[in-house]
Parts: sequence; C-alpha cells; structure tokens
Amino acid sequence: MRLLIDQDVYKVTIDCLKRWGHDVVTAGQLGMQQATDEDLLKKAGETKRLFVTRDKDFGALVFLKEELATGVIFLRVTPLTIEHIHLQLKFLFDEHTEEELMRVFCVVEPRRHRIRYLFGRKDNR
Repeated sequence: MRLLIDQDVYKVTIDCLKRWGHDVVTAGQLGMQQATDEDLLKKAGETKRLFVTRDKDFGALVFLKEELATGVIFLRVTPLTIEHIHLQLKFLFDEHTEEELMRVFCVVEPRRHRIRYLFGRKDNR
C-alpha cells in the first residue's frame, strides 16, 4: 500500500508499516508538518496515497468536501492498545485492496475496523 502518514501517528506504527513492506511517506518528510488538514488530504489524493491519521477531524473533511475525498484510515489508538491496532490494521490490509481503501473512511479500533464509503458509493472513483 502507498501511505501518507500524518504527523500524529506513533513512530512504532510507522516502523511496523515499513516492516510489512508498505510504501510509507510521512508529512514530515514532505515538509508538511505545519500543513492544514485540507492540504494534507489534497497531497494524499494527488500522490494516490492512503492517508493514515489519529485525528478524527479528517472524517468530517472527506465527507463534507467532495474535492478532498480520498482514502483515510483513522487509528483510534492509545499506547495501551497499539498492539491490537496493529493486528487490526494488518487484517484490514490483508482483506482489502489499495484501490478499495482509496474510496473509504476507515476507523481502526482494537479488535475491529469499520468502513464507510465516501459519498455512499462503492464505485465513486
């Protein structure tokens, strides 16, 4: 998977994703530490990367502004739940293709994940 990682994602998660062989780029590597949420989503869309974050505000953005609609994975994680989140994230990536995930907002929680298609359509892009 091609991933753009928000600055709030734990380093241990970034390292895990890289270890699994994913193409990981962080907002910091792109010089976007101070970028707005909208700019981060635009960059994810332009570079055809799934956006991974711990910030729930991205859910509102991708559903309110269709031009920002791109795949977002929201990690509902704390230091105590990180191992469970990693297991669920692995399951998510094993179960879905990158193309499918580019059309959803996904919440990853300990022991489950929930998918909501952007603008209610499975084929929106």
